[in-house]
Amino acid sequence: MRLVFGLVLIAGLGLAGFAVYMAQNYIGAYENALQQERAKVVAAIPTQQIYVTNRAIAYGEVILPEDIQLAPWPNEILPEGYFDEANPAAIEGQDPRVAMRQMEKFEALVAVKLSEPGGDAGLTSRLKRGQRAYAIKVDVASGVSGFLRPGDRVDVYWTGRIPGNDPNLPKGDVTKLIETGVGLIAIDQMSEAESNAATIARTVTVAASPQQVAALAQAQKTGQLSLSLMASNDDTVAEAIEVDQMSLLGLEQSAPDDAPKRALQTCTRIERRGVERTEIPIPCTN
Repeated sequence: MRLVFGLVLIAGLGLAGFAVYMAQNYIGAYENALQQERAKVVAAIPTQQIYVTNRAIAYGEVILPEDIQLAPWPNEILPEGYFDEANPAAIEGQDPRVAMRQMEKFEALVAVKLSEPGGDAGLTSRLKRGQRAYAIKVDVASGVSGFLRPGDRVDVYWTGRIPGNDPNLPKGDVTKLIETGVGLIAIDQMSEAESNAATIARTVTVAASPQQVAALAQAQKTGQLSLSLMASNDDTVAEAIEVDQMSLLGLEQSAPDDAPKRALQTCTRIERRGVERTEIPIPCTN
């Protein structure tokens, strides 16, 4: 009985080992066939190395060489305006391009999604860290007769009347330099300085810090702002300037008379009527 049980056990182990062996052969053959089919598909579809993103890129971001890589792309569905080794999207030492649209990881780089080298994606890409865009209303006079262009720098003057009756404050309208060397990033809705013709603008947009924006907003609400165009190579810093009507006409404000006013001298005549004594004012003779 034990002999029969041992023979059955040995036969079962042999059949199990044979089954495992057959399964391994079947799986190996399947994997080999799958790899061969994949190789045939790759060989049947010609590809070309083009540049794709290796991370998600937001609108307005600068495209750097480390943000892109070459990847195979089927020739039949190559996107229009792609970049490859002969026409790279980013070159060391060249002005970088800027993303004109949001792009996901491994998305193909094409010309319509990128700016030209050194270009930008609008106002947001022209603002430095900590800067804000702020619009100032102008006319033909305050806007330098339409000769302002994006990229210019201007001084901003405020003209208004200071409230209050303090004799130490300027009288009448006052003009004061409130900001100097402010950069223009747009004229009306134009952010490119391509046209050389003078254009009468209604607004100019400047790049300024939040503190400067608050000062410009307060000044624009309480008075009139005027712009003064600076030279492109001017690196001087304007001093504090304030002009009122008195200083404009060369007049000096008279100092208040601090001497006490002399009391008026009065003379009286005393009249007695019984016990009643009366003082009557009369003109002084001396």
